[in-house]
Amino acid sequence: MERKQHIAIFTTASLPWMTGTAVNPLFRAAYLTTSGERKVTLVIPWLSLKDQELVYPNNITFSTPSDHEIYVRHWLEERTGFISDFNIRFYPGKFSRDKRSILAVGDITELIPDEEADIAILEEPEHLTWYHHGKRWKMKFRLVIGVVHTNYLEYVKREKNGRMQAFLLKYINSWLVNIYCHKVIRLSAATQDLPRSIICNVHGVNPKFIEIGKQKTLELESRKEQVFKKGAYYIGKMVWSKGYKELLQLLKEHQKELAGLEVDLYGNGEDSAQVHEAAKKLDLVVRVHPGRDHADPIFHDYKLFLNPSTTDVVCTTTAEALAMGKLMHRFMSFPGRLQLNGS
Repeated sequence: MERKQHIAIFTTASLPWMTGTAVNPLFRAAYLTTSGERKVTLVIPWLSLKDQELVYPNNITFSTPSDHEIYVRHWLEERTGFISDFNIRFYPGKFSRDKRSILAVGDITELIPDEEADIAILEEPEHLTWYHHGKRWKMKFRLVIGVVHTNYLEYVKREKNGRMQAFLLKYINSWLVNIYCHKVIRLSAATQDLPRSIICNVHGVNPKFIEIGKQKTLELESRKEQVFKKGAYYIGKMVWSKGYKELLQLLKEHQKELAGLEVDLYGNGEDSAQVHEAAKKLDLVVRVHPGRDHADPIFHDYKLFLNPSTTDVVCTTTAEALAMGKLMHRFMSFPGRLQLNGS
């Protein structure tokens, strides 16, 4: 029997951390196996219990990689409606508090046997190669494709001496990606320009969100009742760099014009307590909640999705909100400007 082509997908995060680099590579692995023509392995980080408690929401932790895998597969099957035939392997990872990211420990290329090293997809190639000290990816795999999710230069600019750090990081990223990747896919033009790169959004939206949007359309057409009964909300990791500071500042400056508006913020993260305290100082009703799955029925009746992040490249939750039929406010990358998109 002819050997199937093997695709290994390496990423920098995993469920239950509800971030794009945990969710989108998982769906990519699932749908790449549907034809049965190729073998797929998803390679995700395994964290110590201490790091799990820092990263994963709602006190979810795992004692073994097997327990973690069961959780990931169950979550996926609930959302796709089918059992996926791909492998999951774990690499040792460590959560970096200052970078607020998971970093690989050791040579993670060794997780794929040489005889199966056909294609590697590096989700966030610059991130995965910052501290890589093993075999060169292009020597191990016949083809290495990087998928750029994050505008790291914008994140770095927010730190002390940020512009100098961003200047250096720009060249480090270009150098590493040039060494390790044959081809690079940038999800949007908001990302750093990198060698041998093209701009293409290779992500989609889970059909579940489209079905929710279709149901809301039917309700609108019947006009039996008010379809969107709630006001505005935002769902995202609760760290200042995700735009919470800009959102709360804007709400503060326009409290009189926005009188009567109620805003709900959903998320988990290191800055949750500070966001909660800042929200309580406003005259507007701004409620802060723990993070939830965006498909949760609690979100179905909101009319307006706020995306205050000026650093997100292609925000998964924004696409999901539009699929559900909501209006969307998106902050632009320059202060004081908002763009309204309707669905």
